[in-house]
Amino acid sequence: MILLAFRIANAASGIAVHDDCKLKFLELKAKRTYRSIIFKIEEIQKQVTVEKVGDPTESYEDFAASLPANECRYAVYDYDFVTQENCQKSRIFFIAWSPDSAKVRSKMIYASSKERFKRELDGIQVELQATDPTEMDMDVIKSRAA
Repeated sequence: MILLAFRIANAASGIAVHDDCKLKFLELKAKRTYRSIIFKIEEIQKQVTVEKVGDPTESYEDFAASLPANECRYAVYDYDFVTQENCQKSRIFFIAWSPDSAKVRSKMIYASSKERFKRELDGIQVELQATDPTEMDMDVIKSRAA
């Protein structure tokens, strides 16, 4: 079992990042064209691709509900908030979504590819690892944004 895990982790290090991932992230960060982006690893093509973008009016609840219940994903969410000093701020969250019910192989591929993928997205401010919705609910987002 350990040997299998090692092989899968090594194979995952060869996961490429589609250029569209970086372009969409830059549009979210610089132009605020999107509120969120959900990324998926296409195992056959061995690359991370954009699965879905959320428009600027998308709520956090809509974004969270769009993550699949039984499959891993990477996601970024641009969270706007007002500080106690009444200043408007924004934080870009990177969320590694790995539900307990996802396949073990998928969890391993996402876990072993995460750091390389994050390096491609310059401007991530907060990182979350979530295995169920309570680990990334609005209370968690608010507390990590401050």
